[in-house]
Amino acid sequence: MLDLSAINAAYGNVQVLRGLSLTAKPGEVTCVMGRNGAGKTTMLRAIMGQVPVTAGSITLNGQPLHSLPAHEVPRHGIGYVPQGRRLFGELTVAQNIQIGLMTRQKGAKTRDAVLSLFPRLRERLSQRASTLSGGEQQMLAIARALCLEPSVLLLDEPTEGLQPSMITLIRDTLLTLKSTGVATILVEQRVDAVLSMADHIAFVTHGTVAETLQNTNLSSATPQFQKYVGV
Repeated sequence: MLDLSAINAAYGNVQVLRGLSLTAKPGEVTCVMGRNGAGKTTMLRAIMGQVPVTAGSITLNGQPLHSLPAHEVPRHGIGYVPQGRRLFGELTVAQNIQIGLMTRQKGAKTRDAVLSLFPRLRERLSQRASTLSGGEQQMLAIARALCLEPSVLLLDEPTEGLQPSMITLIRDTLLTLKSTGVATILVEQRVDAVLSMADHIAFVTHGTVAETLQNTNLSSATPQFQKYVGV
């Protein structure tokens, strides 16, 4: 279980997170929603050690992560798919996947399991990442993160700019991961994408979680979506 307890984080003198608390449990998808600038991406970056945590704690199964250097966090089983994908564009699909495997010293078994989730990537192993379509690049970014065999997967707006068929594929992949016990934190703005897969929705505003809803209450959450997301 990933636990964020009352964390603060800032960019220089600009404080972004203010006592934010959130829990991601194995086999569950926790969606994080909020307006632009609410602190959602900063929260993910704080988990990954890319933004210093100045108060509070981040733990994975009781082990502190907030004091680790950024390069150590993925080695503890935290996979991260940032907004914009950030692939190695000049490298091939196979080389991008290999980089993911190297992070935790995984091998052919993991590679085959990941490619079975994204058969289209298997057909494009020798193709440069920069020449893939937007949907295929998102597949590759998720596949590279899954090469860690993560216990926690963080995704920052993975459906942005994608056609419906790709959004469906991503949703189905996340539902498959749920069945294997992966804890997923999904930052997303598309309400339609969230409702079909979320176990919980945490609404972030002004750097803190203002309200959390369970799956059973999502059908009547229109006021919260309007208040915190503007839709």
